[in-house]
Amino acid sequence: MTMRHHALDITLTRALTPAELHRAARTMPLAANHDTTRLLALVRAKTPAKALKRLRHQVGGRLPIDVITTHYPDPRGQILLNVTFSPAVYAALKAAAEHTRRSPNLFVQEAVHRALALHADQETDRLDRALQHLLTSTTPPYLLAAVGRVLTHTTGAAPC
Repeated sequence: MTMRHHALDITLTRALTPAELHRAARTMPLAANHDTTRLLALVRAKTPAKALKRLRHQVGGRLPIDVITTHYPDPRGQILLNVTFSPAVYAALKAAAEHTRRSPNLFVQEAVHRALALHADQETDRLDRALQHLLTSTTPPYLLAAVGRVLTHTTGAAPC
């Protein structure tokens, strides 16, 4: 298998100082967002999982990393997540995972999937309620026209 480059997103617990960013960028090329709370890195590795581990190993001690994720979804549409827990949190997580007869990784994966599904359901319900409220004061054709106008005009774009 050839070594590929993997794009990884780094979410930081706080903004970096210019000196911290400079020191970390000497280890590997990094692109920072406008307020240096997120970074993007290209890491050479055989798999995305190995790229996450390599990045954590190379810059983990130099940066206040919250979470590292793959920038692009894999062929199954999933984003890989790399989180480091404190020993106390990991012990509690491991105990909860053992209680459900799951590995800690699988336990966290299932919890994240449940949380995302719950969020999607709640967002769908919220939008349904908002649309029902809008429809009490207008007709579907007017509402559809307004939605079409909003969707075709991007914020900040120059007028055509």
